[in-house]
Amino acid sequence: MSWLFLSVIVGSRPARGHHWSPRLTCSLIARRTTPGVDTVLSRVYYRDMTIEEPDRSQPDDAGPATPGLRTVTDARTLRALAHPVRIALLEELIVSGPLTATEVGERIGESPTTCSFHLRQLARYGFVEEAGGGKGRARPWRVTTVGFSIAAGHDDPEAELASGVLLRLVRERQLGRYQTWLETKSSYPRQWREAADDSEYLFYLTPEELKQLNKELFTLLMPRSRERLTDPSQRPPGAVPVEMLVISFPVQLPPPDADTQENRADS
Repeated sequence: MSWLFLSVIVGSRPARGHHWSPRLTCSLIARRTTPGVDTVLSRVYYRDMTIEEPDRSQPDDAGPATPGLRTVTDARTLRALAHPVRIALLEELIVSGPLTATEVGERIGESPTTCSFHLRQLARYGFVEEAGGGKGRARPWRVTTVGFSIAAGHDDPEAELASGVLLRLVRERQLGRYQTWLETKSSYPRQWREAADDSEYLFYLTPEELKQLNKELFTLLMPRSRERLTDPSQRPPGAVPVEMLVISFPVQLPPPDADTQENRADS
């Protein structure tokens, strides 16, 4: 299985020429996959990915905004994460708990050698650590965070580019799982088909209102997510991983005088 429960919190600015109006899409997905469904990972692409040392001259994050959630801003750390095998490893370890390179490799369709290498790279950047016990590829690994957030904007062009690559990679995997749900939901029990939801909401909001709405949703959802991810004893019988995507973005550019009107209203 491969699931994503990394809480990727991002803010984005519309590119020139894109239309601007706040839109929020919420999809609630319960799904299952067979091993290897979305694991055409490093065999062609990323094979020659550069190995970089973490930049210790400046912090790669500002510390977790919420317990268990890490904020990533450093370009090197963002580039280190932007690899499909590494995202797949983090996904699997978050859902399944500590696993060896061999065990996690069987689940994501990669060799123990490949997984061992990428686990060590993730460890260098502080995203995983040894869970204790075992040696070599028989040693289990565990995540150090249930998720990470990416800053909305960067002064560093390299960080901006790296965050865009990482976000696209994560979103492609998420939307791929959603597509799998659409194609396979008929095989789920009726109660799960009725419980799952696919909704879209259109709002007219100011930037401040959109920021507040996202904050309220985060405050509601994050504790529920973190509680059962980190403590399996909190999961009731019959509970399965459910993925919810919350994506809010403007679809129209604001009018040219929007800032002037806003300043006038505040005065």
